[in-house]
Amino acid sequence: MQVDRFGPTPLYQQVAQESRDRIRAAELKPREPIPSESDLVANHGAARETARRAVALLRDEGRPSRCPSAGHP
Repeated sequence: MQVDRFGPTPLYQQVAQESRDRIRAAELKPREPIPSESDLVANHGAARETARRAVALLRDEGRPSRCPSAGHP
């Protein structure tokens, strides 16, 4: 997904939406951990803070995330 840096939707919301879209398209299973901050930075060219906010938004919605200390689900 290409983020629209000049669009009205904040970048972190666009990055979070991409993960939701991947779940709907069955690229990610519903209980599979969402991509890590590092993955989001690499895949979207987003700043670390943008990725952090996207992950926090998805976690707040109840999406499982990777364990930050181990780096694995």
